[in-house]
Amino acid sequence: MSVSTPVLDAVRARIRQIESGDRAVRGALPFGVSAVDRRLPANGLALGALHEVAGGGNGAVHGAAAALFAAGVMARLEGPVLWCLTRRDLFAPALAQAGLHPDRVIYAEVGDEKTVLACFEEALRHGGLAGVVGEVATLSMTASRRLQLAAEGSGALAIAIRRWRRPTEAADFGQPTASMTRWRVSALPSSPLPVPGVGRARWLVELIRARAGDCADFELEACDEAGRLALPAELADRSASPGVARRRAAG
Repeated sequence: MSVSTPVLDAVRARIRQIESGDRAVRGALPFGVSAVDRRLPANGLALGALHEVAGGGNGAVHGAAAALFAAGVMARLEGPVLWCLTRRDLFAPALAQAGLHPDRVIYAEVGDEKTVLACFEEALRHGGLAGVVGEVATLSMTASRRLQLAAEGSGALAIAIRRWRRPTEAADFGQPTASMTRWRVSALPSSPLPVPGVGRARWLVELIRARAGDCADFELEACDEAGRLALPAELADRSASPGVARRRAAG
């Protein structure tokens, strides 16, 4: 459980100031879900910063959830987005369902991850993009620091999606990097419906690391057509007993 007092808030603010150094304050992009935003030091994803996202497992379903999570974040920004990748498996209609329209996305398909990182960094330094996404298996402290500095300079939001071809590569996700936050997204059974059909997708979203913030995990409904996440109804209002909730659903 998160504890918040005036003293702790002051200490956290001082830690954020020390960590940021001379870095310009670019603001933050809130998720619009208070349970998530209040766990982040800036009450949202820091702009002009690098963030990491990975799927909760090696399967394609979890990897797709991580990509849609990143797409939903970028959808809520204004301006073009560059997406750097090595595999030709990104499904534009799915990104559109998460709010990121294909007309806003520039795709950079390259031959290897070294080139992905080079394009990633150069695009962040360009300054004319709302955000940049790069798909990489490994991310060293040196590479992540270069991306973080480039994002700080332009103010663009940077998301590194960690994708692995082999299970052994997943261990790199635990190594230290310069990213501001690190997330893991896993697919869950969809929201139940009162009639036969498939409800809104759900994710287990884990905040594994946040500078000057706390770790946390959330069960959320996946991004809608505007890129917004939501708390499932039964989790948003826990005051009702299970019997009352069932009667409401039946009504």
